[in-house]
Amino acid sequence: MAELILGPLLRYVGEREATVWVETDAPCQVEVLGHRARTFHVAGHHYGLVAIDGLEPGRSREYGVVLDGERRWPEPRSALPPSRVRTLHPHDELSIAFGSCRVAAPQSPPYNLERQEHRLGLGVDALLALARRVSQQPEAQRPSLLLMVGDQVYADHVSPATREFMASRRSLDEPPGEEIADFEEYTRLYREAWREPLIRWLLSTVPSAMIFDDHEVIDDWNISAAWKARVRRHPWWRARIAGAFMAYWLYQHLGNLSPEQLRQDELLQRARAADDAAPMLEEFALHADRTTAGKRWSFSRELGRSRLVVIDSRAGRVLSDGRREMLDEEEWRWLQDELRGVTDHLLLATSLPFLLPTSIHDIERWNEAVCAGAWGSTASKLGERLRYAIDLEHWASFGSSFDRLAGQLREIGAGGNEAGRCRSSCSPGMSTSPIWPRPCCRGRLPRPASGRSCVRRFAIRSTPRFVWRTTLPSAGLWRAPLGCSRARRVCPRPRLSGAWCRVRTSTIRSPRSSCAADALISGSSDQRRTSSGSSLSCRRASADSGG
Repeated sequence: MAELILGPLLRYVGEREATVWVETDAPCQVEVLGHRARTFHVAGHHYGLVAIDGLEPGRSREYGVVLDGERRWPEPRSALPPSRVRTLHPHDELSIAFGSCRVAAPQSPPYNLERQEHRLGLGVDALLALARRVSQQPEAQRPSLLLMVGDQVYADHVSPATREFMASRRSLDEPPGEEIADFEEYTRLYREAWREPLIRWLLSTVPSAMIFDDHEVIDDWNISAAWKARVRRHPWWRARIAGAFMAYWLYQHLGNLSPEQLRQDELLQRARAADDAAPMLEEFALHADRTTAGKRWSFSRELGRSRLVVIDSRAGRVLSDGRREMLDEEEWRWLQDELRGVTDHLLLATSLPFLLPTSIHDIERWNEAVCAGAWGSTASKLGERLRYAIDLEHWASFGSSFDRLAGQLREIGAGGNEAGRCRSSCSPGMSTSPIWPRPCCRGRLPRPASGRSCVRRFAIRSTPRFVWRTTLPSAGLWRAPLGCSRARRVCPRPRLSGAWCRVRTSTIRSPRSSCAADALISGSSDQRRTSSGSSLSCRRASADSGG
């Protein structure tokens, strides 16, 4: 008799449709709310994705999961509220909880202690705290969407349980050592990340959208052409990257798609028809590593009268023939199409920060020029070392891509992108410094004295400032700096090694609109950094059970 291993995960939810994802221990038929789907097989694992249609907008329905006629969810004697599907309505208020960078670890000492208290301390798991808080809230107060903006799992920082499993099948003294080696180990990583009862319940009742970042593959993934050439020489890389893409496609990407997109997905249809889809998925994964089809992973969602656009800023990079672009041309065209049209709110999400402090922005632009040979080949090699050492990999270090996206945002805010994106009058202004909340700037770095000359020397444009003029007093772009006091107040005990240091909840009120590009939501590419975000009017989810 089939049992649930992971899930259910409530993934896509629209006004009339929803999808529910599960992993089971045997092939079976999965049934949710009268809709059925057969599981498909990948290297000994079984996955089911049930598309549900015919729902009413703005309505909530309790659901369970039935495997081959036997009810498997909710679990017997569970004290948690029932899982529910709550569809969107165009005139409902939306709230989006978002965060990034979560290391799975036991929720007990020493792992839930601070780093200064114990060398293995990771701090409080803010995603678990959010789950506890949501489980105690009335349904109307729960988030409409959980947006996970990168590093949902860490392939280079595993838990004791996953390490023990790895040691049972290979020597950890051989590369890649105590890091994930292949697809089978990735499945254990996801299992531990999402199987904790409260988090499992949260993912079953709050719709989720996800995009990957570097630690789901390897630290500094695709930071430069030199990095790619070096890592591909390792004999263990092929199995690692194949497993990473296979696992991401199965555990994260499929749930980002609408039922209609799933029906049109050729790879999914082939996987469902195969006895074992592992060979075709491995071939697909290796092809994904060798090509730059960023559009493959980017996606958008219509959230009532608002639109969320999630940009892949890792796998679609162009790092060849002397070019250095964050997105390839296919993804740029896709992004331009997604930014067109009229909507109450436009939310852009990327796993890497777009706006940085002026000093850091200038350093990244300077380093890009040095690595490109502006000061000769010797300086270029030193620049590459500096790039890896301090993670100079954000949008600012891909200068032409930064300028291109900034220009698009400027055009959208000015209403020049076809009909514009605003239902009410609004426009962004531009200046030469980043938006940065002065009350929480304790971690701000001073601008180096030579920074201006470096900018002039290489014709590097300084960071633009976007000033959103709207009727909402708290609207705008927001990003917390490292070490800022406000971030510590939001989450008094952040995980220092890749926790959800903050889970922020943004409330979007419609249709009393605001600006065209209301928010940039970004995760963090460094495990020491906190998640980041923006809000229109906010309720903040702190890392304690009381919120």
